[in-house]
Amino acid sequence: MSATAGQAQSERSLAERLGIKPGLVVQEIGYDDDVDEELRDSVEAAMGAELVDEDYGDVVDVVLLWWREEDGDLFDELTNALVPLDDAGRIWLLTPKAGRDGHVEPSDIDEAATSAGLSQTKSISAAKEWSGTLLVAPKIRK
Repeated sequence: MSATAGQAQSERSLAERLGIKPGLVVQEIGYDDDVDEELRDSVEAAMGAELVDEDYGDVVDVVLLWWREEDGDLFDELTNALVPLDDAGRIWLLTPKAGRDGHVEPSDIDEAATSAGLSQTKSISAAKEWSGTLLVAPKIRK
């Protein structure tokens, strides 16, 4: 396998673990110089477009929320991230892994998510330095 083919496979697998597919609109919140560029590139390659930023004014399918312990109030940020989210949308909360600067305790994530009306469905190793927690809003019966 060539280096390029191996890199493409690696990029696909990162985005696939997040459930990113072509045509989805993915909003990125909390971008800073410490984010994982390989993960970002993987998501853009899988969706076939660029990530939209915090000022995007339309509905999104997925929110990638980079969050560090010192970033403020996680409940407030999760509540804000829900605003543009499609009814079937999801939030990937990306936090530094344990032992890294900015690590967020799982109990803090659980408390903020529950308070915001979100449920944790799974957690993954999203990148070398980052963990990912999938948060979804409960389905409303109509």
